Amino acid sequence: MVFSSLMFIFRFMPLFFLCYFLTPKPFRNLVLFLGSIVFYAVGEPVYIVLMLFTIFANFLVCVHLARESRARNRKSILVFAMLLDFGMLFLFKYFDFFAQNMNLILHKEALPLLGLTLPLGISFYTFQIVSYVCDVYRGKMKHPGSLLEFATYVCMFPQLIAGPIVQYQEVSTELAWRKITLQEVEHGLEVFCFGLGAKVLLANKVSIFWNQVQGIGYANLSTPVAWMGAFAYSFQIYFDFWGYSLMAIGLGRMMGFHLPKNFDSPYMVKSVTQFWRNWHMTLGRFFREYVYIPLGGNRKGRFRMMIHMFLVWSLTGLWHGASWNFVLWGLGFFVLLVLEKFFYGRFLERSKVIGHLYLWIVIPVTWVIFAVTDFSQLLIYLQQLAGIHRQPVLVSTDQLVRYVHEYGRLFLICMFFSTRLPEKIYHRIRGGLVVVLLALAVFWLSVYELANGANNPFLYFRF
Repeated sequence: MVFSSLMFIFRFMPLFFLCYFLTPKPFRNLVLFLGSIVFYAVGEPVYIVLMLFTIFANFLVCVHLARESRARNRKSILVFAMLLDFGMLFLFKYFDFFAQNMNLILHKEALPLLGLTLPLGISFYTFQIVSYVCDVYRGKMKHPGSLLEFATYVCMFPQLIAGPIVQYQEVSTELAWRKITLQEVEHGLEVFCFGLGAKVLLANKVSIFWNQVQGIGYANLSTPVAWMGAFAYSFQIYFDFWGYSLMAIGLGRMMGFHLPKNFDSPYMVKSVTQFWRNWHMTLGRFFREYVYIPLGGNRKGRFRMMIHMFLVWSLTGLWHGASWNFVLWGLGFFVLLVLEKFFYGRFLERSKVIGHLYLWIVIPVTWVIFAVTDFSQLLIYLQQLAGIHRQPVLVSTDQLVRYVHEYGRLFLICMFFSTRLPEKIYHRIRGGLVVVLLALAVFWLSVYELANGANNPFLYFRF
């Protein structure tokens, strides 16, 4: 089930919140847990048992960790938990990728392909569980809480499928006790509506052009149209994931939870370094706190720091998918971040215009690498972006003019909502009738588009 579906909006959501608000406070975690199981079952009923087993096993691990005082035993328990959690993730997400590559290297079918379906949200809830186990191991939490609180934290449906990746400490107090006010519910509904609009009215609309580009064939694109396609996908993935995060935060606020911010106008910064501080912020925080810093961060010299960065960005790429283009995408960011750190990063930060131009050239190229999984097609697309055409292009200047006329206004709207200005306006007028009417308008326009069969899947569901 997705948030931007009529089933969720008009069936699941009202029924769930009716039960939630009518339930006495001591039992609301149970309602949230059961509601989250139902939410997950609609999309992936087969793997409910897998998720529940993972939750129960890791809770037992944390109970033993909290009771064990000997360092060696604690480390053994931690290693067991990591092997369990990442072993499950590897089995379902990466085994076939690993087997295919091993078979290519060995020139024979040494490893059979399992063909397992990727469980929805496994990358997200695995990272949340791992952060919880690591925090118990490091002593950041004195006790692991109750099983119901832990299960509710992992299964909470707003962030179950596609994040944000929440740390237990951020919601532990609210899991135990939370106050829900009419003002908070209203604010949550507004945020949900604006997130729905970002997904349906912007991401879904601009995806139409990206789909056209794919249908035309990359070799047939002129350079301007290729760049227009790269910008279209850049807008699509941003408003798709930002919209989902807003809806998740809004739903959480309605239930009394304050989920962490996941985006902060990432396209309006001046460097790739800043971009990754503002894009998918909870994922970046996970790799920084649970991989980069434990490895030693920048405390062991430049060479070791670069090794740590290489590992982090290789893992970041692989986290997004079992394909070499994702690895290339992650390593591309590694190269850019190293160049900025040691060469031209300070210049970009001081510049008023050049940094922004640099980002708006570099980021669309990285998203092309992210989007095109076939390396031969990826090479063709990159050549088109660079103006290297190995055959006459079919999309002429006249076609470009038609595309600009048809999609230009949408691109300008996407650019406007990529800035911080809409958020500033919202905070200035929040609490008034204007915001309520605006949220209602966005909501019903989105519902209208959904009723007309708008393209709707979330991109990050497959990661």
